[in-house]
Amino acid sequence: MTFTFVSNYINHHQIPLCEALYRELGKDFTFIQTMPMEEERVAMGWSVDVKTLPYVECLYEEEYDCLKKIAESDVVLFGWTEREDIVETRLKTGRTTLRVSERLYREGQWKAISPRGLIAKYHEHIKYRRQNVCMLCAGAYTASDFHLIGAYPDKMFRWGYFTALRTYTQEQMDSLKTEDGALHIVWAGRFIPLKHPEYAVRLAKKLREKGYRYHIHMLGDGELEPLLKHDVTTSGLSKYFTFYGYTEPEKVRDVMEKCHIHLFTSNYLEGWGAVVNEGMNSGCVEVVNAQVGAAPYLIRHGENGLVYPDNRYEQMEALVEDLFAHWDEKKKMGQAAYETIRDTWNAEHAAEELLRFVKDLQKGRIAPAQEGPLSKAPVIRPGRMYESMMDGNCTKTG
Repeated sequence: MTFTFVSNYINHHQIPLCEALYRELGKDFTFIQTMPMEEERVAMGWSVDVKTLPYVECLYEEEYDCLKKIAESDVVLFGWTEREDIVETRLKTGRTTLRVSERLYREGQWKAISPRGLIAKYHEHIKYRRQNVCMLCAGAYTASDFHLIGAYPDKMFRWGYFTALRTYTQEQMDSLKTEDGALHIVWAGRFIPLKHPEYAVRLAKKLREKGYRYHIHMLGDGELEPLLKHDVTTSGLSKYFTFYGYTEPEKVRDVMEKCHIHLFTSNYLEGWGAVVNEGMNSGCVEVVNAQVGAAPYLIRHGENGLVYPDNRYEQMEALVEDLFAHWDEKKKMGQAAYETIRDTWNAEHAAEELLRFVKDLQKGRIAPAQEGPLSKAPVIRPGRMYESMMDGNCTKTG
């Protein structure tokens, strides 16, 4: 089976899956990069030397060969290409095709009423909905958006990003966690408004007021960094914080391994949130905004992590306080989080399920997985997602 993955550019979030597919398929797997990476992403450390990856080809360098491969491959998976023309050309052939997408309407499903937008969505997602094409939902809010416009009926499946997997024995995990009498909290991401890094400073004030021992590790940089550092200094919190600045992905993982709690405070504009995978893989107890795309797929509230609703700081604060007050009882969620990534939400498992799924699809059968990647994506309205998570419905087979 020849399998081609087409996306704008390859990065460290896609490489683990591509490596797993390449191990299975060898030269029959190709990743086609449709554009050079933007300078902003390069500056963030996302750049990859594609010449070192034997399965990568660049559309903008070898357009004829790449288009030929897209047309002739047994299976093509389209990500974000900026080239809808090549997607439509493939769809017209009727051959097995997959698409992967984060949510369409991050700022609100009211945008679905735009006539101009609907015309574009018709050509991109609705016109060929009865053909041999399925949608892989990179985030729990994606299925509701596509359902709203009538695309991919009964052909939407859970998907996401699959970060590099680290494995540990229980003893190794325990030995990595800092044991100095304090609980260590990690926050990682760009210091920008949608990610709410200021919540970490606000939380620190409350934890000090309550007399808890803690340390907060802030990894990243961005426009809010000077304001955060000023607030920390003027509030007398400097001894409770370490600011790392921009941090390479591998170093982020090293810090996470030493921490007990991962705080992820992004709002509804966060399509997936790969640091949730990384925090869980590192055995951290996750405290995550339920609006983050990864949260409903990865987290079972109270079992392998905690979520809070609708950007509500007070409820996030209460969850963290409860962790501090009952740590010996609650810390087991970190091990359960690790097991979720080790056993289900990792690149090797996703690649296995993907190849199994497309083999069935080529035979005219749709056979979802029972759980995790390629299981049926439930259609849940954004306003009801937190409630569904509390009921345990988001990680069940849809």
